[in-house]
Amino acid sequence: MWIGWQEFDLLLGDVRSRKEKRSLVRPVIAELQRRFSVAAAETDHLDLHRRAGVGMAVVAADRAHVVEVLDAAERLVAARPEMELLSVRRGLRRSTDD
Repeated sequence: MWIGWQEFDLLLGDVRSRKEKRSLVRPVIAELQRRFSVAAAETDHLDLHRRAGVGMAVVAADRAHVVEVLDAAERLVAARPEMELLSVRRGLRRSTDD
């Protein structure tokens, strides 16, 4: 079994409230979950209006599939015009790794 995860550090546009922030971040999380069948959530910068951290994880039997999903998810987030992808942290492990 292979486990992959990544964290997106996002800069949001002209956001002045948590409500506006949620209106931008929730659709991204929902699209990641729907399109790629991954676990995803807002994980960082919860107290800031213009920044968001979104984490996602995927599990599969095949390493190549995990990498393919992570790459596609990164492209999807990077293509969102209402936010700027500042950085991505990624991890990949096999369940038998110590």
